[in-house]
Amino acid sequence: MHAQQAAPTTIRLSPDDLERGRHGSQERFFFLPPGKTGEDNYQSAGFFGQKLRPYISSSPTAVAELNRYSRQKTLYLIDKGLLVGSVILYASQVFRKDEAQYLSSTQQVAAGVAVVSLVATLFINRNTNEYFKQAVDNYNSDLPAGRRGALWPRLRPSGLGVAATAQGAPVVALRWQL
Repeated sequence: MHAQQAAPTTIRLSPDDLERGRHGSQERFFFLPPGKTGEDNYQSAGFFGQKLRPYISSSPTAVAELNRYSRQKTLYLIDKGLLVGSVILYASQVFRKDEAQYLSSTQQVAAGVAVVSLVATLFINRNTNEYFKQAVDNYNSDLPAGRRGALWPRLRPSGLGVAATAQGAPVVALRWQL
């Protein structure tokens, strides 16, 4: 008799999505839901991660990270709308009169808004992908050891701090949530 291997109860991201880091692409994530295996079963998480939410709803820490991801994606869309709007405003002012005009006060404001939008994109995209990956990690960490298939619970710290002693020596503090 062959022992039948049980399907994993964890959520797994696609290999390409696992490699995404900070400032990575803002495309949709793909994941394997609990109990599914094989490349054909990857599902899109949706632009805001809404298709992942039903799977992680039992983990408050995972839901909190997914909410952060959704907030960042909303900021991303607002930022892109602001950029496109400022470029359109600038372009519409070029041929407002009979001859081309490139440095009116309205155009300077539109160009400034476009530059601010481009810089804001760097800050918005910095942690967006990390929030999604952390939501999946939190869900998988919150599973009981028997369901996760691990013999030992994960020993990942829940917090990290840096301080200095009275003598000025640096101190690193790790915190675990039991």
